[in-house]
Amino acid sequence: MTDYHASVMGREAVEYLGCRGKKGIWVDATLGHGGHSLLMLEAADEGAKLIGVETDKSNLKIAEERIGAGGNFTGLHGNFRHIDSILKEAGAGMINGILYDLGVSGAHFDNAERGFSFAREAVLDMRLDTGKSFSAGDVINGYREDELGRVIREYGEEPHWRRITAAIIAARPVKTTLELAAVISRVKGGYHKINPATKVFQAVRIEVNDELNALKESIEKLPSILAPGGRVVIISFHSLEDR
Repeated sequence: MTDYHASVMGREAVEYLGCRGKKGIWVDATLGHGGHSLLMLEAADEGAKLIGVETDKSNLKIAEERIGAGGNFTGLHGNFRHIDSILKEAGAGMINGILYDLGVSGAHFDNAERGFSFAREAVLDMRLDTGKSFSAGDVINGYREDELGRVIREYGEEPHWRRITAAIIAARPVKTTLELAAVISRVKGGYHKINPATKVFQAVRIEVNDELNALKESIEKLPSILAPGGRVVIISFHSLEDR
């Protein structure tokens, strides 16, 4: 039995989206395991159409098996930064609402081999789309010191970014998640409310998947795909996404 990722603020998202009892075309831009999509289908009129977009093929497969491909639901592989072309290729017209649930799911952290977790041994990966070649290992071991420092400073908002960057450069090659976490812990030391590696891992993940630029590009395309009165709901988890 599949252990599905629990959807955050599912009921609230559906209400803000305004799909209850309505027909039209609705989009879940971050399909994941399909939790939000199921709630949207449950709330909308039976004549409504739902399109789920997912960059992670393993998640897309799980969602399609959970919801059932065909009928009112269509699952599509792609990055929401290309939301306009994805919908065009699917033959969708103007949409009535779109939902974004940003970041990664607990399922990504639970799957050790994906390399998202600083608590589990794995090769440095962090790719949401495993069809891409660029990974966390390329960032940690291939970036110049100034490039790596920028990533940790801007995307991790890590106050110790200079010392951490220098320590990573000195420790190269850093091959696994636990090796990277150990380098960071040696720099920061002492007691911390969150794991010392949290901000650096967040920063590297955002860089690998170009998450903030993808979001910006997707939002800029919304006026061209939203029907009059269409709604956008975005669930975010940190200040970088809010900005």
